[in-house]
Amino acid sequence: MSLTIKQAVLQATSRLAEEGIAGPKLDAEVLLCHLLHKERTYLIVNSAKTLDQELVEAYRALVEERAMGKPIPYITGKKEFMGLTIRVNPSVLIPRADTETMAEEAIETLCEGKYGIGGPSVLDLCCGSGAIGVSIAKLMQRVKVTGADISAEALAVAMENAKLNKVKKKMKFVQGDLFGAVKKSARFDLIITNPPYIKTQTITQLQREIRNFEPRLALDGGEDGMDFYRRILPEAAGHLKKNGMLFMEIGYDQGEAVKKLAEATGLYREVSLLPDLAGFDRIIRACRA
Repeated sequence: MSLTIKQAVLQATSRLAEEGIAGPKLDAEVLLCHLLHKERTYLIVNSAKTLDQELVEAYRALVEERAMGKPIPYITGKKEFMGLTIRVNPSVLIPRADTETMAEEAIETLCEGKYGIGGPSVLDLCCGSGAIGVSIAKLMQRVKVTGADISAEALAVAMENAKLNKVKKKMKFVQGDLFGAVKKSARFDLIITNPPYIKTQTITQLQREIRNFEPRLALDGGEDGMDFYRRILPEAAGHLKKNGMLFMEIGYDQGEAVKKLAEATGLYREVSLLPDLAGFDRIIRACRA
């Protein structure tokens, strides 16, 4: 059965609303735009345009995926981050706006430093999709970025994003468990990381889009959510150059605990907390002592 664009969007909105999807109309429009390779204004201008049966069926299939809770970026295969298109699939976390704040702070810090001809060296630890490292490589004229992750599937996505955003020559990717991915002698001007920090027992309480679809490997931070910080903080200092900087994303309620952990190592100075867009503690910033 053929439908007009307006009818198709209304049906999709109703279906998504039935399943409790927040913002059902917006999601319905985004999915149709993805299918048609058009902008949202096209739907408004062409609301009376008829979609053939094949398109209607393809659209309904996408809508059903969303109705079951699958996040839009996993359906469309992409997410915007720092103004760039980042490819995503269920082997990587979907980049969040709060992480953009950390990337912006890191770039500002790098721009204030003085480096050699090749520019600063950056390690994007637990890089996932590579969103952070790719953004730094894209937005800085001179920089060398290493993306490290334990997941081969995640690294494949990160490499695709480096190629997509034309920064492949500025980046390299290595696989391993945290700093086991890089040489013991490797030193960086900046290490930036968004490690797993959700408490194991609370993962099942997260919204279904996260708990059912995003990779647990990238979410589970152990019993108290602090396992990765306990490992990263002592080791990161040994991989930072003199006055090198460490940026870590943290859970909204972990600020003081992670700050004390960093200070207790005696390896850092100027340890500070930076807020996310909602004003919650979201970033630990520390300079190698």
